[in-house]
Amino acid sequence: MDRLRQRADFLAVANGPRASGPAFVVQSCRRTDDGPIRIGFTVTKKNGTATERNRIRRRLRELVKRLDAVSMRPHSDYVLVGRRTALSRDFAVMLDDLRAAFRRLDRQHPE
Repeated sequence: MDRLRQRADFLAVANGPRASGPAFVVQSCRRTDDGPIRIGFTVTKKNGTATERNRIRRRLRELVKRLDAVSMRPHSDYVLVGRRTALSRDFAVMLDDLRAAFRRLDRQHPE
């Protein structure tokens, strides 16, 4: 898995389907190339101070590391938009939320 880093990539994913959870929103976008799955993370300033936002981002990155890649579609981009609830939500519950969000995205746009 690679990381999304350019603004244009984040904007492209923002126009795709999304699945919401209490601690984050998952946005997705199918690509036409044969590249690897790419994931981006974003947390807005309304979610707290820089320290809190960084902690949310770190928790989201760890969620993706522990998630099996089978849950994600190949040749896709994903963006996880963190919410303030991610600071206090149990990590195991957030992992289940993320799996459920990917399943909802698959149902929204089957191949």
